[in-house]
Amino acid sequence: MRTPQDQPIPGSAQVPNSAGGFSWAVDDWERLDRFLILGTEGGSYYVRPAALARENAAAVLRCIAQDGPRAVERIALISEAARAPRNDPALFALALAAAMGSAETRSLALAALPRVARIGTHLFHFMAYVEGFRGWGRGLRRAIGAWYNAQDPDDLALQLIKYRRRDGWSHRDALRLSHPVPASSAHQALYRWVAHQEDVEGLPERLSAFVGLQRAETPEAIAGLITAHRMPREAVPTRWLDRPEVWEALLAAMPLEAMVRNLATMTRAGLLRPLSTASRLVCERLGDAERLRQAHLHPIKLLAALATYTAGHGVRSNAGEWVPDPSIVDALDGAFYRAFENVAPSGKRIVLALDVSASMDSGQVAGVAGLTPRMAAAALALVTASTEREVTAIAFSDRMVPLALSARERLDDVMRATAAIPFGGTDCALPMLWALENGVEADAFVILTDSETWAGEIHPAEALARYRERTGIPAKLAVVGMVSNGFSIADPADPGMLDVVGFDTAVPQLLSDFIAGW
Repeated sequence: MRTPQDQPIPGSAQVPNSAGGFSWAVDDWERLDRFLILGTEGGSYYVRPAALARENAAAVLRCIAQDGPRAVERIALISEAARAPRNDPALFALALAAAMGSAETRSLALAALPRVARIGTHLFHFMAYVEGFRGWGRGLRRAIGAWYNAQDPDDLALQLIKYRRRDGWSHRDALRLSHPVPASSAHQALYRWVAHQEDVEGLPERLSAFVGLQRAETPEAIAGLITAHRMPREAVPTRWLDRPEVWEALLAAMPLEAMVRNLATMTRAGLLRPLSTASRLVCERLGDAERLRQAHLHPIKLLAALATYTAGHGVRSNAGEWVPDPSIVDALDGAFYRAFENVAPSGKRIVLALDVSASMDSGQVAGVAGLTPRMAAAALALVTASTEREVTAIAFSDRMVPLALSARERLDDVMRATAAIPFGGTDCALPMLWALENGVEADAFVILTDSETWAGEIHPAEALARYRERTGIPAKLAVVGMVSNGFSIADPADPGMLDVVGFDTAVPQLLSDFIAGW
């Protein structure tokens, strides 16, 4: 069978995709997963971000209407498992469930709030979303109040210090609207402090230290309070955040994700520099596999940090410039791979195909500024190449492009190399056709794409069927989509095809298990 991609396969359920070709529409539950993991920020080459947001919100609402409890549990599970680099889509979906679901669904959504909103910023995001959908009824007030009362007083003090205001909301606003009955005398002292911003007896030491930080007049005093009370960066007045001694004190107890997020600032302040004690400490932490595992640091965040830090300048015009410390660049590169350790290889022959078409250079993966689908695909390709033993890597758009990919290459080098590859339209059938024409024996094809295929004379599913028929190999196809555009080239009726959303630490093992036939 040979059907041009601008026409549907006869008898199939294919629908027009955003590029003008035909693909399979993913069902609403798959769309929910895609939205929760990838979000819609930045859009794709063919669909504006606002349109993608509307489409995904509609799919989320259909899931809530069809089976609200299932939708709420899925939202909470994906958020808790840290499968998404950003938690905003989960908070948005939970707010929809808390406002638009049945009485049971609304109750379950509000009960799940602590599972999805784990820090103050999450709570404020949720409040901003939910207020757009519903009023402040008794259930919502009770859920917000319970979020505060469930916190240990010392942990709550940290939340009050670190996440003071987001999205136009403050803790004072939240407590005023929810007016919870304090769970303890310590909670009562904290609530009084939030309401009046004055000295209150019974405050945790950390909050008293925060008050002292606001009044300190020397960097030595600031550093001393930070060290004595393990204060976070957010507690430090802005005027002191260009002092290396302040950052040195912060770095001592800084969580790993915060450290990665502040590498550029610490370099700009002069703390991180070649052969410095602070740089050695950063490299040691990035090289600690157990610390990485416990931090649940999403690979996309490491990838974004590597791209930004190596560039020596931020994506915003006022972000400033810095001279990267080469040892930290190497440590970030290694940390990215370390996030995927302990993946068991499939032991199969794999053709790894990277879509390098024009659409892959548009938009952002999971809302990470500067991280295009092309860059994310290159990163995942390198992880796969370093895990599997028999990998043939190719790049394609509307034609095949040579791609030398070694498991020993640095991640930033591969990203630069793929960014330089000429691109055109998208023909996702090319990997199978190329393998057939060149006598390449493959047990599986892994295509890293945005699924916006349209340029070929035959559909990818037909090309796979042809490859199977002519080689006698029951080859599988795994399609890894980098944006949430609602389409897949994987035939949902074929058990030998798998549709994967984005990439996180679970994806390499998922691909390996699928290819191995588990």
